[in-house]
Amino acid sequence: MIRHMVFLRFRDDVTEREKNALYERLEGLSSHLDGLVAFQSRRNLSVELPLVRGFLDMFWIDFADRAARDAYLADAEHQAIGAEIVARLDGGAEGVFVCDLEI
Repeated sequence: MIRHMVFLRFRDDVTEREKNALYERLEGLSSHLDGLVAFQSRRNLSVELPLVRGFLDMFWIDFADRAARDAYLADAEHQAIGAEIVARLDGGAEGVFVCDLEI
């Protein structure tokens, strides 16, 4: 299984409602992508703020395998949602960090 973790630094003007709507759309990709096992979003609660560098939001998706993760990455709807997220980040693409783990 692959856990695809995404850490985000949203602009201050982006509301929780906007974030949640984007997360719901990402979770909804499971309706047409096989192997998307689970979706979670959370707020970073770390008190080590200098090390957090503003990455206060995160989500992760568990995929059955690498092929499922790769299909998600290539999916046009995922790419459109991703572009909307990047447009709301502090610094654009500089406001995202991605890490994939085998679990």
